[in-house]
Formats: sequence, structure tokens, C-alpha cells
Amino acid sequence: MHPSSTVADREILVSGRRYRCPADPVAVICLDGWDPAYLDLSLAAGELPAIARCAAMGFLGEADSAMPSFTNPNNFSLVTGVPPARHGVSGNTYLDRATGEVVMVTGDAELRAPTILAALAEAGIPVAVVTAKDKLRRALAKGLPIGARGIAVSAERAGEARLATHGIEDLPQLAGAAVPGQYSAELSLFVLDAGLALLRAGRAQFLYLSLSDYIQHRHAPEAPEARAFLRAVDQRIGALMAAGALVAATADHGMTDMALPDGRPNIVFVGDLLDARFGPGAARVICPIADPFVRHHGALGGFVRVHLAPGGPTPAEIIAALQEVPGVHLALTGAEACARYDLVPEMEGDVAVLGARGVALGARAAEHDLSQLSGERLRSHGGLFERRVPFLLSAPLDPAWQAAHPAPRNYDIFDAALNGTSRP
Repeated sequence: MHPSSTVADREILVSGRRYRCPADPVAVICLDGWDPAYLDLSLAAGELPAIARCAAMGFLGEADSAMPSFTNPNNFSLVTGVPPARHGVSGNTYLDRATGEVVMVTGDAELRAPTILAALAEAGIPVAVVTAKDKLRRALAKGLPIGARGIAVSAERAGEARLATHGIEDLPQLAGAAVPGQYSAELSLFVLDAGLALLRAGRAQFLYLSLSDYIQHRHAPEAPEARAFLRAVDQRIGALMAAGALVAATADHGMTDMALPDGRPNIVFVGDLLDARFGPGAARVICPIADPFVRHHGALGGFVRVHLAPGGPTPAEIIAALQEVPGVHLALTGAEACARYDLVPEMEGDVAVLGARGVALGARAAEHDLSQLSGERLRSHGGLFERRVPFLLSAPLDPAWQAAHPAPRNYDIFDAALNGTSRP
């Protein structure tokens, strides 16, 4: 049993929150980049019958994501039930102050809170984690007993899954689909198909399914590709429900168009501005959205961190300079950002910078390869304007739970599914 988790009367205790162990299957889906605008448009068009059924018979609302509105901080918040300040990760990339090296979070080393997934498995509930990205698979599997009660696999490396290391093998055969491309809608659909296959085979009772935001980065809500993708997701949500699962779905972040009317990216290069104002070397700008999936966003998003050189400008001087820049929504000291948004002090810079709506922040123009965008409009996330996400359950949500959570966060989704419905 995990040292931070206890089991009593079919309950688990994880980071101070109690969760009922489910008697029936549950599937929690993190639909990466699922901005409410996608849902609103496709629901209005009558294209999502399963989600419409959830809205009519279960619950459909909205919640705020953790900050920054990136993949890693929010997936980790979802599976731990706590904000980044508690679990230790507030970026996909950060500057290690001790070494001066930029570190990309691709495993579980930075995750310092126990997961609800591991605690459920330890309580005897067969758990399967299926992710689009392998970097998340490795982190979300932390503490999970791989074997009869624990499966952790990724669509990205589905062909490499082995019994000893992942809890299953021959995953493509089980899912009935070939290993998908890294940059494709099929990467996410494989996750759902694999989760459904594991459920039907009796290999898992609790599923955590984390998708990719490739489609949302590439296509606006009204685009045929986006609508087709959501229809495919909806079909699989319906299949999970038909297989007997309570489905709970939310997102790690929303998505914003960050391009000018002519299609060029609308970018403020914070590092170049600070070089011009204070001289080269005075500040180091870290883009914490950066991850191995660079074609999604070109390492451009709505949040960057500024680390200052000793003897250079003060945080107050940096903030005063940036507050006058069109396209900058907020500039705060690192301490203020941590207090306001529950961020991790060890990962924070001297100054945190948040972009205005529709504006991407970068380091220096020379450090970003815009060809990675392949000529598409820049659509990205990370700031305050991508926090709002859907919050969906296929079973009714107890009014008492809703009253106790008047402003839910996306990382309340496990609590809602396990404690807020009569279904489990």
C-alpha cells in the first residue's frame, strides 16, 4: 500500500481527500485541448448523441483547469486530486536552478504526490492507464503495481508494451488497430479503443484515458476535421457507457487561436524585448509549454517564466517594462504567481508572464522554429484564457456535491465520479 494512502470501508485516502472504491466500471477521460467551444458547436449541430445523453441524464458543466494550462500540470492534478503546488509539477519544461539546465518533464521524477490510480489498484481495483503520449504514461504509472491490478500503456509506443513493464502485450491486436502516428487523430482514438477493449476483456475496472490535442492545435471548432474527431470520440464514449462504465470526462486545458488575421502567428518574444531593454544576458526566458510534441505548438503558449541574472534588473523593473507591452496580460513576481495560482516555487522564475487573449509568448525569435507549424494557424494554450474546460459525467451529479463545489476544478473529476454520483 502506498505510504500516503489508506483503505477503510472500501474507501481510499489520497492527499487528504477520500474516494469511494467503485463497485462498477469507471472511465475517466482527459480530452486534451477540449475547449468548450468545440463541444458547444458540435452539440448544437446534434452531432454528439452520447455526450448529449450525458448532458440530459447525467451532468454537463464547466470547470477551471490548473495553471499553467499545460498538459503535464493538469494531468498530474487530475490523477492526484491536488494543484501543482501539492504534486510538484507546474510545467512541461523548467529551469533547474541548481544546474542551470533546462529540464523536460518526461517521467515521474518530479511528481511528489501519490496518485488516486495507484491507491485504487492497491485497494484491489484493477486499473488501466492508457495515454496518447508515452511521457505521460511513465509519470502517471508512478506507484501503480504493474500486473494483474495495474496496466500502463501509451498509444505512441503501443507496439512496445510488454507484460513485465506495462502489464499487457499485443495491445494493437487487442485494440483492433495499428500503432498510430504521433501526429494524428488516430493517436487519441487508439487510446479510447484500447481502454474499451481492456474493459470488455475484464482486464480493468477503472480506466484513465488521456488523449492528445493534435486536432485542436490544428483545427478550429467549426473545421470539418475537428467535428469529425469529436464525432469519433462521442461514438467511443457511447461504447464505454454501453459496456457498463460510468464515464467522466474533462480536459487539461482549452485552446485559443493565436494568429493574426493574415494567418501569421501573433507572438510577443519576451526574451528579445528584455534583451533590447536591459541588454543581452540580463534575463533567461523559459517556455514551459515545450515538450517532445513540438509540431503541436512550436513551444509557443500563453505563459513564460523569466529568470534574472545576478546583478541585473530587478523583478520590479522587468514587470514595469513588460506591463507596457501590448499582448502581455499580466506580469507577476514568481512568489505572487505561486500564491495566486498554486504553482511550484522550485519551478517558478523570478517573473511569471501571461499573454493576452489570442497572443502567444515566446523566448527569442531565433529560438523558435515556426516551420514546425507547417503553415497552419497557431492555436495554443497555457494562459488564463485556456483554463475553462468541460466537466462531464454520464450519471447524475449529486446536488450536495455541486453545492460543496460551486467553482469546480478539473482535478475534482475523480471526486465527482467516485463520490458525487450514485452510480459507483
